[in-house]
Amino acid sequence: MAAESLPDDLWRKILEIGAKTTKNSSGFDRILSYRDICLLSITCRRFRRLSGEDSLWSHLLASDFVPLANPIPAYPSGAYKSAYRIRFEKETEKKRAAHRRAVLRKESQITQHLSRIRNLEVRLSQEVDKLKNTSDEFANLLRARQASVALNVWQPDVVVGRHKQVVMQSPVRVEARMHVVDMELKLCKKQIGILRKSRDEEKKRLDLAKKELESIMYHPLREYETNNGTTSSRKRLKK
Repeated sequence: MAAESLPDDLWRKILEIGAKTTKNSSGFDRILSYRDICLLSITCRRFRRLSGEDSLWSHLLASDFVPLANPIPAYPSGAYKSAYRIRFEKETEKKRAAHRRAVLRKESQITQHLSRIRNLEVRLSQEVDKLKNTSDEFANLLRARQASVALNVWQPDVVVGRHKQVVMQSPVRVEARMHVVDMELKLCKKQIGILRKSRDEEKKRLDLAKKELESIMYHPLREYETNNGTTSSRKRLKK
C-alpha cells in the first residue's frame, strides 16, 4: 500500500506511537526523536502539517523534558511545538554552560599539575646541587683522613709535606665530620628519590587530566551543531 493512500488519522497515530516513550528490558526507548520529526516535516507538505500538531509535540515534550510521573502543563492550542523549542533551547544552554564549567575545571586542574611539576623540578634541582656539593665535601674529607693515616707511615719529606697540607686544610675533626656528611648524602639521595617519584606521579596525573580534557572537549551537541548548523536545526523546529 502506498504511503499516499493512508489517511491522515492513521499517519497521525503512527507518528504518535513513534514519539511515545516505551519501557523495555533495557530501559526507556522511543522510535522517533524530535530530529526525526523535523526531518519528516521537510519531506512533503502532508508530513509538514502532521508533524506540527499538538498531540505529537505533547508526547515529545513529556518524553524529553517532563518527568513521566508528572502531568504535562496545559498550553494553548498550537503552542506545544513552541513550548518544546523553548525548553529545548533552555536545556541546550544548560548543557553548554555545564560543558564550559567542566572544561574550566579540568583546565584549572592541568594548571595546578603544571605548577606542582615546576615546583618539584626546582626542588629536585636544588637537591641535586646539594648532593654534588656534599659529595665533593665527603671526597675532600676522605682525602684528609687518608693523609692523616699516611702521616704515621714513613714517607719521603715531600710526600709528608703534602699530607700535612691536606690535613691542615680541614678545620674540623675528620671522622666526626665524615659521619655527618655521610648522613647528609644518604638524606639527599632519599629526598631526590622521593621528589622524582612525586614528579613522575604528578606527570601521570597531568597526562590523565589532558586526556580527560580531550574527552570533555568532544561534545556531542557541539559536534551536531558543527555538522548541521544551529540555525538550520532551529529553522526546522520553527517550521
